[in-house]
Amino acid sequence: MNRRDLIMKAFLGGTTLILAPSVFTSCSKDEEPGNNGGGGDTLKIDLTIAAYTVLNTVGGSVVTQGKIIANTGGNVFVALDSTCTHEGCTIGYNQAANNFPCPCHGSIFSTSGSVVNGPAPRAVKSYPVSKSGDILTITLG
Repeated sequence: MNRRDLIMKAFLGGTTLILAPSVFTSCSKDEEPGNNGGGGDTLKIDLTIAAYTVLNTVGGSVVTQGKIIANTGGNVFVALDSTCTHEGCTIGYNQAANNFPCPCHGSIFSTSGSVVNGPAPRAVKSYPVSKSGDILTITLG
């Protein structure tokens, strides 16, 4: 083995040792602040985490992991897929109208996810939300 082969093998071996952990962890589900694990079937939101404290206020909403969660009042929270079924724009929450408009082409979704106004061709998925203390649990399964 010459010096060049030794250096190449050492470089490739070192690169493998550095990259292998990131390859294995990249297959795990990404977590955002406040998503205390949650497994594959639930998304947990900690309302004490800065990114989610807006949900403590009626009318507050956040988009996380492809879901929009909104506080609609009376300790009721709604969770929907955040992607409009028309052309994939991210929907928002309109507290005054208690609906979810799409800013791109005017589609409007109800709190159950159904289409109120097109051009969206179908509803967005709705998810059950429960609250225990400061934790929201969104059932994804």
